[in-house]
Amino acid sequence: MKKTLLTLLLIPFLGIAQNQFSFGFSGTTAAMIAAGWQVTNQSTPVYTGAPKWSIASYTAPTAATPFGGLTPNGQDGSLNSFALVNFTSTGTSTTAGSGVISNWLITPVITVMNGDVVTFYTRIGKNTTPADPNASYADRLQFRMSTTGAASTNPTTGATDLGSFTTLLADVNPNLNLTDYPTSWATGLITTTISGLSGPTAVKFSFRYFVTDGGAGGTNSDIIGIDTFSVNRPLSTADFFAQNFEIYPNPVTTTFDITSTNATAINNVKVIDINGRIVNDVNVAGLNNIQINVADLSSGIYFVKVLSNKGIGTSKIIKN
Repeated sequence: MKKTLLTLLLIPFLGIAQNQFSFGFSGTTAAMIAAGWQVTNQSTPVYTGAPKWSIASYTAPTAATPFGGLTPNGQDGSLNSFALVNFTSTGTSTTAGSGVISNWLITPVITVMNGDVVTFYTRIGKNTTPADPNASYADRLQFRMSTTGAASTNPTTGATDLGSFTTLLADVNPNLNLTDYPTSWATGLITTTISGLSGPTAVKFSFRYFVTDGGAGGTNSDIIGIDTFSVNRPLSTADFFAQNFEIYPNPVTTTFDITSTNATAINNVKVIDINGRIVNDVNVAGLNNIQINVADLSSGIYFVKVLSNKGIGTSKIIKN
């Protein structure tokens, strides 16, 4: 079967989290590069003039676009809002030759910590019918990390070179099966949690399109895409409270106030004693400030649980 130059194209992180970095791959390739992303094709051999990673730029849905002529939308539904790379990374032309594909897309510097959750979406392009779950050719994507930040070394010496991106965080379809790469954005969420760092660390991440026996004349490789890349830091409910609310006075004698510090709307406040019993429960309608009366409570330590439009926060008060 002749490979067709298609294009391509991954469930959101749920819970209370602080976003550290996000990128939606909309706009142009030039804008992506200007934002600090880097591309390098280290395939062996490199097809002369082979494309590197780029932002999709289809003008209209036709039989030549991904997914059997469907509109080439990204994960968020926007036209062309995804990055892609294809089998012409290696070989002697767009119709002949084979080799090892190692085509890289590298992020700007991002500071991360252990426990940070990295997510993105990926899917393959297909020249099979929409009802066929099998890919025409097997594809593979590695997601890697370099822990040297701005001093990171990009791969430069061919398909086996990893540069300083020696930490493998995710490997999509490492066995190059025809059924194991996601075939839609809905099924293509990839999630990985950062670990093994000594503390906050400046890093770079990389997407490596990595396929053996690829190219127009190879048995593998077609086209893949990625979208909606995000790095999030999960927050404890205490951290969430500290970042969104103030409580005063504390210690308290009769009443205390909870004030939103960044327009986070308060919907409910519960005061809970050390035995886990709710001793005060106040429902409100999206306020930015609320006063709670605890005059009738015994002296001691209590926990305050705030339900907001952005998440749940907890804090501690001392009742005199």
